[in-house]
Amino acid sequence: MATTNQYETLHLSSNLELLAKQVVEGFITGLHKSPFHGFSVEFAEHRLYNTGDSVKNIDWKLFAKTDKLFSKRYEEETNLRCQFVIDTSSSMYFPNDKFNKLTFAVQSAACLIYLLKKQRDAFGLSLFTDQLTLNTQAKSTSVHQKYLFAALEQVLQASKLNVQTNLATALHQVAELIHKRSLVIVFSDMLQTVHHEDRISALFSSLQHLKFNKHEVVIFNVTDKNKEVDFNFENRPHEFVDLETGMVLKAHTSKVAATYVQQMEVYRQELALKCAQYKIDMVDADINDGFDHILQSYLIKRQKMR
Repeated sequence: MATTNQYETLHLSSNLELLAKQVVEGFITGLHKSPFHGFSVEFAEHRLYNTGDSVKNIDWKLFAKTDKLFSKRYEEETNLRCQFVIDTSSSMYFPNDKFNKLTFAVQSAACLIYLLKKQRDAFGLSLFTDQLTLNTQAKSTSVHQKYLFAALEQVLQASKLNVQTNLATALHQVAELIHKRSLVIVFSDMLQTVHHEDRISALFSSLQHLKFNKHEVVIFNVTDKNKEVDFNFENRPHEFVDLETGMVLKAHTSKVAATYVQQMEVYRQELALKCAQYKIDMVDADINDGFDHILQSYLIKRQKMR
């Protein structure tokens, strides 16, 4: 698979579809089967039990009421519905205008849309800041694919200052708007502009809402690990600016680094623990590793689990 550097010459605002095609065609031949497919079944009807039928499909509650054996018949959902949910708040523009978390998220989503289109699966797009700003239905047409690529290209061209994040509210809205039993793929830095004590409980209340509606959830936790997690800054005074609130903090790195790293580690561990508890697949996505490398690794892993 090619590295991200090979695509730096592409002007992404006009060649997002070309980028997706080049990246996906580069590794799709290595996938022996689809990493994404319908994962649920819908109840269809009852029919009288016949000798030789599987006993696991017998409706014992109905037997207790009627004293007759009935089998449940199910219809498998063969077509996947996938909703991409992308955080477009100001913090996603870190560390700079040309190379940032938002570009990583948009490029990744574009490649997955291209992949799903080849598999004839349905895909939709939701964009959010402190509220849901775009939500489309999941469709599998070429026209819909072009519409989503155009929407993503507009995201790359936009510039948002002091736009805050409310991931929990957005996910509650998405849970109600999309078709049940969808695959929901979230791209976010998981940094919410809400009080620390509330952000975990609020976030996982919204994720529980998605799970209650029978959605499968995958979170790409997009970060610049070197700066945002490991806090690797020069050992000197800095002026730190909150991209979402505009708040300015002047501090010497030696005085705040240890506390920052510790609190970030506690938060990330709690996120990981909660995701495991709710059977949510969370992928650590360091933008410095390249979106194509992370996507390929994740898709290979997912394919092996099927």
